[in-house]
Parts: sequence; C-alpha cells; structure tokens
Amino acid sequence: MNTIEEIEDAVRKLSSEGLAAFRAWFAQLDSAAWDRQIEEDVAAGRLDALAGEALRDLHEGHCTHR
Repeated sequence: MNTIEEIEDAVRKLSSEGLAAFRAWFAQLDSAAWDRQIEEDVAAGRLDALAGEALRDLHEGHCTHR
C-alpha cells in the first residue's frame, strides 16, 4: 500500500471486527504521536509562555478550583 487511496480502500473493506481493531490500534498510535509532540514542545520551551500565562492567571485569582 503506497497511497492514501489504497489505505482508505483497504479500511473500507474491513469487517466490523476488523474496523474496531483498526480503530483501537490507530487511536493508540495517534495518542502516542501526540504525547511525543507535547514532550518535544515542552523540552524545546515552546509552551513556556503559555505556562507562564496560566500561572499568572492562577496567582491573580482568575482561576477557579473544582
């Protein structure tokens, strides 16, 4: 399978059980990729400004605790 179209066609041909298994596998793959990206962003300092803003809001009483 070399193209998106071939992959889409293969997914369409899956049984209900196969589609459920594929869905679970893909969700796990996607989640792991998202986690890696967040870790890279944190390590590179790309989220520092947002974290600083959130902490300022917290200290200034703009946040609620639930």
